[in-house]
Amino acid sequence: MNLQLLWTLFIEFFKTGLFALGGGLATIPFLYEMMEKYHWFNADDLMNMIAVSESTPGPMGINMATYVGFHTTGNNILGGLITTFGLILPSVIVICIVAKFLQKFKTSHWVQDAFYGLRPAVTAMIATAGLGVFVSTIFPEGIISVGSISWIHLILFVILSGISFYFKKIHPIVMILSCALLGILFAL
Repeated sequence: MNLQLLWTLFIEFFKTGLFALGGGLATIPFLYEMMEKYHWFNADDLMNMIAVSESTPGPMGINMATYVGFHTTGNNILGGLITTFGLILPSVIVICIVAKFLQKFKTSHWVQDAFYGLRPAVTAMIATAGLGVFVSTIFPEGIISVGSISWIHLILFVILSGISFYFKKIHPIVMILSCALLGILFAL
């Protein structure tokens, strides 16, 4: 087992866990950065990773971290465990610190103001991730032009967005299963 690779995976996912505030979608910009820096996976792998992580039980960020670690180390469970541990360790550390000083944090205006200030940053990270996934799906060749649009993806996006907008009470599992079925049918 390549210890340098495991250490690098741990450090990268520790940084991701430390700075990706806002849940699983907030980890996507960090995954794009890892893709470009280390070439552990390509854009198609990332799209598949997002789709699988969204549709499987558990937190999306942890599912993606486990997938990357497992895939990058040659389908080795230890790689998945290392990346998952790296991603969750910052949260565990912060929770332990907050629990110890809960009363001070609870009434501190500094902490309340800091969390209030983090809201736009978290929103921007999630919006960036969503936009990145949208652009990668609609322009799979990486060239943003009318000639490189994946029309089937765009049409399905418009139809499914319209359905979810019009029928607001559709259960998310129904939408996930519908999208998975469409992906299988159209080999997306």
